[in-house]
Amino acid sequence: MQDIGLQFVRRTSQFIERKRTFTQPQVAIHFSTKGADAVYPNEIFLGMTLYDIFLLVGVLAAFVLGDRLGIRRGFSVALQKTVVVGAFCAVTVGYGFAVLFQAFYNFMDGGAFEITQGTGATFFGGLLGGAGVFLLIWFVFAPKFCKDKEEPKKRFSDILDIAAVCVPIAHAFGRIGCFFAGCCHGAETDGWWGVAMNGGRYVPVQLYESTFLFALGGALLWLFFKGTDDRRIPLMPLYALTYGVWRFFIEYARADERGATVVSFLSPSQLVAVLLVIFGAVYFVLFYRARKIKMQEKKEWKE
Repeated sequence: MQDIGLQFVRRTSQFIERKRTFTQPQVAIHFSTKGADAVYPNEIFLGMTLYDIFLLVGVLAAFVLGDRLGIRRGFSVALQKTVVVGAFCAVTVGYGFAVLFQAFYNFMDGGAFEITQGTGATFFGGLLGGAGVFLLIWFVFAPKFCKDKEEPKKRFSDILDIAAVCVPIAHAFGRIGCFFAGCCHGAETDGWWGVAMNGGRYVPVQLYESTFLFALGGALLWLFFKGTDDRRIPLMPLYALTYGVWRFFIEYARADERGATVVSFLSPSQLVAVLLVIFGAVYFVLFYRARKIKMQEKKEWKE
């Protein structure tokens, strides 16, 4: 009887130890399929890691939200379908551009242009490439499928507003994925705010940026529903200005490999952030100048 009791205790302790080992996330050094050590790179569902899952969630959230906002602005069914197809192509091609841009940054930094599993990807590269593809579909193919051939042109400001809301939401989920992949981190620290990853403790800049992006997306969504035709604020330049300023300064907190450009004292993302801010500022100036002229013409017509 004593032997049975000892055996029961021994097996119970072994089970608890196995359970503890299984349930605790491994936050030390691990090999990641993304090309770097990671916080939790383990495949957990259909061969996908948390990085992949959060990217997918972000894309799906942007698709669903964009569809709802298009209906809100009165898009025709044909234009709605074009938006879905265009968004899918933008995401697909945009990811390729994200990798391509990062490979170029790495080339500028180290002199070798190569695309491998560990090349990485940059958000701005994906944004520029995806936007280019979407605009091509919007202006070239959308008129062929819409009853009103002018609808894409008339609705261009609306799709810019919708994109300005959806992009930061998708990006926010993506930054959470970056946190679990162990990339895009901040400086090494011994502070309580540090997170163990890549063999050390680093400032979780990914989570700071994710929080900012969710707040920005929420604010833009509020403005989307609040604005009227006469008092509507264009959301795309607002997004460009706000995120451009944020990204420029948050880059100073980053400590991962950033690559380089022709401007040696700026990181690649800082350079693009400056261009975003310029774009947003110029857009606002032209928008309000055009609105002022339109209001003057309306006033003269009434008189």
